[in-house]
Amino acid sequence: MRSPFLSKAFLRLSPATRRVILHRLGRFGPWEPGFDFTPPPLATGRVAGPPDFVGIGAQKAGTTWWYELISTHPGVSTPRHLVKERHLLDRMAAQAFDATAAAQYPLWFPRRPGTIAGEWTPDYATFPWAPELLHRVAPDARILMLVRDPIARFQSGLDHYRRLQQPVDGMVLADAVARGFYARALSPWVEVFGADRVLVLQYEQCVADTAGQLARTFDHLGLTEYYVGRGEMPQRPGQADRSPLDADAVARLVALYRNDVAQLRNLVPDLDLRLWPHFENLEATPLQPSPQRNGAPCSSAASESSPTLRP
Repeated sequence: MRSPFLSKAFLRLSPATRRVILHRLGRFGPWEPGFDFTPPPLATGRVAGPPDFVGIGAQKAGTTWWYELISTHPGVSTPRHLVKERHLLDRMAAQAFDATAAAQYPLWFPRRPGTIAGEWTPDYATFPWAPELLHRVAPDARILMLVRDPIARFQSGLDHYRRLQQPVDGMVLADAVARGFYARALSPWVEVFGADRVLVLQYEQCVADTAGQLARTFDHLGLTEYYVGRGEMPQRPGQADRSPLDADAVARLVALYRNDVAQLRNLVPDLDLRLWPHFENLEATPLQPSPQRNGAPCSSAASESSPTLRP
């Protein structure tokens, strides 16, 4: 069988069958237990170093689309043999992030000399150990986060598991709910890296004004202005048919997320809640001080400026 990734017949198989075939061929994604985290060999003419940017979330918020848009810039290196999600910090909750691991980490980010490189692993937003570990090896990295209406993101997350033919049990439901608490996930990153290094983008705004939001992204990454031509524009995933949510479940989710969305608006003042229908009534609510920990502001940077603001 030729490369299964290029086989139309292979792509017509169910997700579960494809996984079985790939695993038998020794092909694993970096999010799977069988993946080999030995760094790839450095190609001739390439240099390696810590990531210049890292996307941390959120799952099912258009991160692949936006990463591919970033990759169109001639100042960005995105090797084809490496997927956008490196998952290099996943297992570090239970493993030592020792000198060997720290030395190997930059080797996962080869680039052409004079260009930048990075990754986008949406799970990082849910890993409380990730900000501090990333700061150890890439203190100058720029952080990116895409957020989406938490209710729509929740539905899309469940549909993702169903398409993969995986059971939607209590653990999956708990994970899907937890991924919608954006302010909770974002605050530690602002605290560790500082507000000036964190850019939060709203998926719905990116859809409505792709060129404008992409220009903000390039600016945040220190890249020159660049116009993405129609031929370079990656296709945004279409809206799949969603399994409807019970009205009572929606009401409970809105109640769960309401305070977090209000806190997110404190961190990201240009968040347009009119694009999140379940939370647009919060637009009339006065901004409150940033959440505190142990009686002190979460971060002086977070309390004085938004992660989206740039000089």
